[in-house]
Amino acid sequence: MDQPAIPRPRGRPRRFNPEAAVATAQRLFHARGYDAVSVADITAALGINPPSFYAAFGSKAGLYKQVLERYAHTGVVPFRELLRSDRPVADALAELLEQAARLYAADPETTGCLVLEGTRCIDAEAREAARNFHLAKEEALRGFIAARHPEAAGRLTSFVSTTMAGLSAMARNGYGLERLLASAEVASCAIREVLSTSEEHPS
Repeated sequence: MDQPAIPRPRGRPRRFNPEAAVATAQRLFHARGYDAVSVADITAALGINPPSFYAAFGSKAGLYKQVLERYAHTGVVPFRELLRSDRPVADALAELLEQAARLYAADPETTGCLVLEGTRCIDAEAREAARNFHLAKEEALRGFIAARHPEAAGRLTSFVSTTMAGLSAMARNGYGLERLLASAEVASCAIREVLSTSEEHPS
């Protein structure tokens, strides 16, 4: 008696793992910058054709948004762990800048901050996605400082954000960890000086 035919699943089977694809794309975007990576570059790295790419991600910017989400959990400076209410503000901000310096210089192929560099890309949709991510981190930083130093929260948030952008740019331009750490230390001294003249308000 003939065996009954096993029905085949409808549709073309996926030729790639979406999570692995996003990880590969993250490295491409981080290493080259969003604007320098083409869809052809991505499909070649993933081993898929353009129709499969668009079916999976919708667009290059759509993939980039997934990359930002992944970066939030795998590559970004751990804001939540560092900005705890039980820590002195100056110590927390100093460690934030130190960890940023170390992270931005950790891998010579993916220097700097993926998000900060993305805020300067040409593509409007991708730039807006990176900026929204960055603004959310800035608001978390502002809230942490304002809980005890409300009068200094605005200027210190801007200063820390500017310092992190500078550290990212330095790393992208080839400066090593020692130079980045030195810059972070100088910035931390300035932060301590500002906070020393600010009356602390317990939360």
